[in-house]
Amino acid sequence: MPLIGYARVSTEDQVTDAQTDVLKAAGCVEIFREHMSGAKASRPELAKALARVRRGDVLVVARLDRLARALSHLLAVIAELDAKGAHFKSLADPIDTTTPQ
Repeated sequence: MPLIGYARVSTEDQVTDAQTDVLKAAGCVEIFREHMSGAKASRPELAKALARVRRGDVLVVARLDRLARALSHLLAVIAELDAKGAHFKSLADPIDTTTPQ
């Protein structure tokens, strides 16, 4: 079950280092890094990460707010992953679709 990481910060002045360190420690084999506001509907690196994910893979984020700022967006991403037979996990939040809970 390959782990694919996604790290996002809001501005070019910020760095994704802390998130990527956590994602690497969790076993992510590939990490997509984005410097863009979470309010933006179009995020190229997130689109690449979602395109990269295959059946059985897990998209991993350090915290939920790095992926989605609205529940509707989070649910849309999880639905897209589910349709591919992939999963989602947030390391700092109790969301892990690889488990029954």
